[in-house]
Amino acid sequence: MTPDTAQTVPVTEETGNVRELITGARFVLFDFDGPICRLFAGLSAEGVAKDLVSWLERQGLRELLTQSEQVHPDPHVVLNAVNKRHPRSDLVDELEELLTQHELKAVDSAYPTPWTDPLIHTWNAVGVHLAVTTNNSPRAVTEYLHGRGLLQRFTPHIYGRTSDLDLLKPNPHCLNRALRAMGAAPADALMIGDTPSDFEAARRAGVPFLGYARNPDKETLLRRAGAESVVGSFEPLLDLVRRA
Repeated sequence: MTPDTAQTVPVTEETGNVRELITGARFVLFDFDGPICRLFAGLSAEGVAKDLVSWLERQGLRELLTQSEQVHPDPHVVLNAVNKRHPRSDLVDELEELLTQHELKAVDSAYPTPWTDPLIHTWNAVGVHLAVTTNNSPRAVTEYLHGRGLLQRFTPHIYGRTSDLDLLKPNPHCLNRALRAMGAAPADALMIGDTPSDFEAARRAGVPFLGYARNPDKETLLRRAGAESVVGSFEPLLDLVRRA
């Protein structure tokens, strides 16, 4: 799978609202896969999902999944489906570790989201505190950020998937952990995410939300979930941060 090249949702009539979100944020919580990088840009997420299903089949447990779950292209759907039927089990732990290993492998070919690196550096340089709040493995996040020279901008505030999969977004658990650790009031923070579950987690945590949509389909999903402010490029955000 190659990075998309034909897509950006422009900031148009929402520029004023986006400006308010940007200038009012003292703490910014980034989702990882999407806003910071495309983790599976060089390694198909669908292929990872198939590998998880194959692993279950080798254990004689393929029947744990419905027909639609067995062919779903999102590995998190497979993982969550097994967790629903065998919560907090060794089976879930092994499957989660298999997904983590795939994520770590994907780091080498992950594609940086355009303008995100300079946005992170600039935001942090002007005194805004940053965190990652994600459903991905914190080990994969740490490895990617280290490779891009970004780790120091977030350390120690990286909050990812834990052994308790019930706490994944849209549960606001990782956002609340970040807010508590940074001593941040929800109203002083901003969540940047690219999925409806990101929006719902931010809503439940009381944190303002800015959607990132790399194509019109992503924007449609965010709008339907209730996101009011959505951008397709971080370039105007970088300009706002520099001027603010």
